[in-house]
Amino acid sequence: MVKIAVIADPHFHDITYRPGTDVASAIRTLADTCGSTRIFNESYHALKALLDDIVRRQISIVIVNGDLSDDGQAATMSSAAALLRQYAATHGLRFFATPGNHDLYAIHGRHQSKRFIDADGGNTLVTSDPAAAIGRSTARVVTAEMYCGGYERALRDMAEFGFFRGDEVRHWETPFGDSDDLEARTFEIRSADGETVRRMIDASYLVEPVEGLWLLSIDSNVFEPKPGDRDPTAEKSYIDSTDAGWNSMLRNKPFIFDWMRDVARRAAEGGKRLLTFSHYPIIDPLNGSTELEAQLLGNTSFVRRSPAADVALAAAATGIKIHFSGHLHINDTALVRDGDDFLVNVAVPSMVGFPPAYKIASFEGDRLEVETVTIASVAGYDAAFDLYRVEAAATGEDFRDLLDASDHADFLSRHLAEMVRRRYLPKEWPADLARLVPELTLADLWRIAGVSESLNAEDVRPGPKDEVHAWGAVPFMDLMVDWYRLRKGREIAFDFIPADRLEAYRVLARRYAAGSWTASSAQARLASFLSILESYLDSNPSRNFAVDLRTGRIEARPATYLGRTDLRQMGVA
Repeated sequence: MVKIAVIADPHFHDITYRPGTDVASAIRTLADTCGSTRIFNESYHALKALLDDIVRRQISIVIVNGDLSDDGQAATMSSAAALLRQYAATHGLRFFATPGNHDLYAIHGRHQSKRFIDADGGNTLVTSDPAAAIGRSTARVVTAEMYCGGYERALRDMAEFGFFRGDEVRHWETPFGDSDDLEARTFEIRSADGETVRRMIDASYLVEPVEGLWLLSIDSNVFEPKPGDRDPTAEKSYIDSTDAGWNSMLRNKPFIFDWMRDVARRAAEGGKRLLTFSHYPIIDPLNGSTELEAQLLGNTSFVRRSPAADVALAAAATGIKIHFSGHLHINDTALVRDGDDFLVNVAVPSMVGFPPAYKIASFEGDRLEVETVTIASVAGYDAAFDLYRVEAAATGEDFRDLLDASDHADFLSRHLAEMVRRRYLPKEWPADLARLVPELTLADLWRIAGVSESLNAEDVRPGPKDEVHAWGAVPFMDLMVDWYRLRKGREIAFDFIPADRLEAYRVLARRYAAGSWTASSAQARLASFLSILESYLDSNPSRNFAVDLRTGRIEARPATYLGRTDLRQMGVA
């Protein structure tokens, strides 16, 4: 039995080297971290901890599901690739990667700019763009080491990770044949009006690392030219697939679907075990609640990044059966079925976003077994904390809650809470509902559900304390943060939310489901919010499970990993 580790979105950032300088500290500002969907500096030690865990489990084949680097900067890509080479040389790990949207950009690449904390708490802007404004920084450094390369540069940096034919593989091919010459791996891509045409590299490949195992890496990045005769070297000349993902694949790379179908057929005929992976999810990552979320919140990033139904069905029709994705930093298992066709998408979490985990896959007869490993403890998780405190003192920012984190997983859980306050509530939620979140408790939500009259959110006010329900004093803000924990972590989130609070959420959801109000009322929208939460609680098994490769049935498996009790002992549950 061959076990395969699947990791996603390491976003590795080298905190020991500041590009373009002789400064041995490259700590990104915590203010920028709090405004991002991922943490930056902690990736340095987190990726090492993850790889050490893989080594400890004696797994040798490792899939990297895109976004190996922070943002594709030349210096960062070099450091990230060097780390993987070190583990390959020292521990015998064999890496097979797919490109992510942060690893490269179109033909010629694009500029990158980052802020690094200085000893006095100020920050220096380090950029590849000579025209970049210094902004709130006190100094600026311009260096080509910050530039994110295009396809050719990035693939050369990651050459050993499956993108070119290796000496130790039994089979290797691309959609274009068996040549690994990049010039032979291009296709024509047009703007929406058909007038602007570019030749773009596709980095997909099929490899057989050991007898009987086929790994199909799909390059799901698409860089579509914008209409008009634009400069092919400029970032603004392209529409990238960060949001579109596989939706853009069906329109711009239909030849990939034909190749997937051919590979799946040959795998079945030859008795090969086929595991497909790409950076973007190929099935709705919200497990069917996307429409409800769109009605409640509008066109959120999750909604924009959800593959359309026709895309999922087209992928299922190819016969690949199993697909592992990254990009969204979530833990999820989704299934699409169309007659005898089915496809399971396994969304792999990231070590730089809640929850910190990776997947282990193994084929057992007609089943694929999947185990999810949470990495709660990371040596050096607080390596940047001293500089964060200096930054806080200099800027007046209050980072105390973040800096009280007890370990890596706790830091990510607290970072998610900061994202809810600083990003999700102000940017995704309707202002009238967002106003209620810091004001109300669960007791208030219970009381509002008992009002038969449809209320406007503007008319809702906090009420008296609830003497009946022990959970009544829980702030609505805690529920909101837990909603996002469940959205991103599914079953893993259970380790970070007290069981009595989860039960309280179910009780509230049932109370709202029994009511009837006008669609625009506060109660109806809260009912939708809680209905989505219930779908997260009752989604497909996403932690330890098996997929029947004949029927597509997904069955939960007992836990054999670090569990809830251990996490509580570490103070993160």
